[in-house]
Amino acid sequence: MHGHLLLHGWLIGDATYYTFELPVLAFSELLFGFRDFANNVASAVAYGIVTVCVLALAVTDSRGPARLARCGIAIAMLATPLVVLANVQIMLGPPAHMGTAAFLLVSFLLIDRAPGKRYTAPLLCVILCAGQLGDDTVRYIAVPAIVLVCGYRVQAARSIRTADSVIALAAIASVPLESLVRAVMRHFGAYLMVAPAIHLAPLRQWPHNATLTLHAVRQLFGAVVTPGEPIGVAGTVLGSICALAALAGLVRVIVTWRSACRAEQFMSAAIIVNIAAYQITTMPRIYSAWEMSAVLPCGAVLAARTVVPARIRAGIRARLTVAAASVAALLPLAAAASVAPATGLGGTTGMGSTLIPWLEAHRLSYGLASYFNSSAITEESGNKVALRTIVIQGRHALIFNWETDLSWYDPSRNDASFVVVQRGDPRLTRAQVTRAFGTPVSVQSVASWTILIYRANLLTQVTQPPLPPTQ
Repeated sequence: MHGHLLLHGWLIGDATYYTFELPVLAFSELLFGFRDFANNVASAVAYGIVTVCVLALAVTDSRGPARLARCGIAIAMLATPLVVLANVQIMLGPPAHMGTAAFLLVSFLLIDRAPGKRYTAPLLCVILCAGQLGDDTVRYIAVPAIVLVCGYRVQAARSIRTADSVIALAAIASVPLESLVRAVMRHFGAYLMVAPAIHLAPLRQWPHNATLTLHAVRQLFGAVVTPGEPIGVAGTVLGSICALAALAGLVRVIVTWRSACRAEQFMSAAIIVNIAAYQITTMPRIYSAWEMSAVLPCGAVLAARTVVPARIRAGIRARLTVAAASVAALLPLAAAASVAPATGLGGTTGMGSTLIPWLEAHRLSYGLASYFNSSAITEESGNKVALRTIVIQGRHALIFNWETDLSWYDPSRNDASFVVVQRGDPRLTRAQVTRAFGTPVSVQSVASWTILIYRANLLTQVTQPPLPPTQ
């Protein structure tokens, strides 16, 4: 937003979302300022763009009432997970692969609508390159899905001189092209990245991974029973219906593979590749469903195309189908809209409501804190109170090498005179702080917070640990 396009001095995580969510976030902040509301708007816009891509694929080859009905089913599939509170953060929380699905869907839509056009292959290569620049998920999901499907179609056509051959080559070429673009950016001083800490899981772990993978898929569709849900079992039932509809769509494409259109084949392959990649690696955890960003939107398209035929004759049947699909879409939308605001989910608003006014009143504007408090409090205060993340190992205070601008820790530019500790947070305790920085001149308590105040600039004692492997 400020023209700092290369983000020099930043050490970002293992995915930057540089080519999609980051620009959306910047534009939202430009309109609404540096506050939590801008973050929520950006999340909604990103999910809305994914939804539009899903609808464009869902209505392909349909006409009239069928198009409306397919839109209703697709919207229901994407809205139902939001009824389950745990999924609000997965779908509408911080960037976490869900927006990356837009690159997959746009690529599939381009190939499906214009497979033989001269611009298709080069444009596809650019789209995939841009997607990989922001998130390696595109490299490991979209590229293999396109290559596998195009390879099958080349083999079925018994000729390599087809549009599918060119499309497959374009997808493969996007990988070295992204590496080249990234190298050029690094040459001119662009941000650093942490390499993804993902490895192949040992075979003995695969059975347990299968259980976690099934749980993650169910969580994506909102089919996991969660205690304390406002709408209770009804939300789980809706999610289960959506999951079964997606499964039915996937099975239909597999059974009718030879006659399925390109888009259906691509989306089915993407689902299978995404689940397989998740299953055989160290990714599976209780809460890591966002790692399978292709499954929900692709499943929504396949479900809509399976539940609603491409043609519905005008009449009572058409009206009933459209009405049923509309109800299917409006029911989870209404439930999600009423549940999320009532529970205060979707952002960090309120976590510093007591702390921020106290710090401002005592003219404490630049300090240190743990990871899950620092940037959240900074954002909630509108940058009036800036807290920077540290970790403490023994007697050493270290810069946290993740989502960090190294200039924050420059003692010649900034003066950090206090440390904020949240009671009960094991990541940063009062004992650790005093062991690293010594005895504070003052210790204050505000609600669940402890503020340790010093006379010295603490940044002179914060050191840079060795950088992790970067790309």
